[in-house]
Amino acid sequence: MDALKNPVGWFEIHVADLDRAKKFYEAVFQQSFSPLPTGDLQGLMFQGDATQYGCNGALILHPMKQPSTEGALVYFSCEDCEVQATLATQHGGRVFKPKFSIGPNGFIAIIGDSEGNAIGLHSNH
Repeated sequence: MDALKNPVGWFEIHVADLDRAKKFYEAVFQQSFSPLPTGDLQGLMFQGDATQYGCNGALILHPMKQPSTEGALVYFSCEDCEVQATLATQHGGRVFKPKFSIGPNGFIAIIGDSEGNAIGLHSNH
């Protein structure tokens, strides 16, 4: 029997302006990006390590996909999600739901990015 694996292996956050989104995610999450070879699509991949917990993903400019607060919600791991919520408001985002407890599983907050997407933040404290 195969070892149990996390169900998500990749995520894409759709954007309307790749440069604006890059600046937002760099500022809020102190992330750097590398170009994503996607054929006809433009994309920037988050820096990550495939051997570590979680999955990696990219910002994607796609002609058939628009940023939205609807649909799947991607959660970013943080030391303290309140810090990233504050940074989001300072860099063109907004807070939909401030940091709150989810019991023994830590804390979450829901923010809006510079493109109009809703994204989640999770921290243990």
